[in-house]
Amino acid sequence: MEQLWAPWRMELIEKEKGTKAAGCIFCDLPRASDDRGNLILGRTRHTFAILNRYPYNNGHLMVVPAKHTADLAALSSEECAELSEMLRVAVRLLGRAYRAQGYNVGMNLGQVAGAGIADHLHWHVVPRWIGDTNFMPVLNDTKVMIEHLHGSWDRMRPLFDTEYK
Repeated sequence: MEQLWAPWRMELIEKEKGTKAAGCIFCDLPRASDDRGNLILGRTRHTFAILNRYPYNNGHLMVVPAKHTADLAALSSEECAELSEMLRVAVRLLGRAYRAQGYNVGMNLGQVAGAGIADHLHWHVVPRWIGDTNFMPVLNDTKVMIEHLHGSWDRMRPLFDTEYK
């Protein structure tokens, strides 16, 4: 019998059972100096890209405005343009790093729409490949992750560093 190892999933289960952490991770993590530990891939003046700690697929990242807001209309034209550019770059770099064949790109606005962090806008970018949905998630509600999050960070960060020198 094979075993699946995904220790970060326990964090999600425990958080869902317990209380939410105070503050906003999308405000707090970029202020810290440990980009690898916090999974931050790249930054611009008004945005940053960060790996999703509870990914649907390897390389699942989020593009986040620096401004703490849940209202898309509250972003300035400059912030929207920079967010859009970071999203475009993130998709391109995921293609280089993972040879993705497609992407799910989306933003859930509000808790009722499925936003896990409803108070701070963020785009999800999930790389996809032909055949990446198999019997495991369909029948067993289990996703096999073939790369550790820090392996994903090590693969993606140099690309963002080159892009945003």
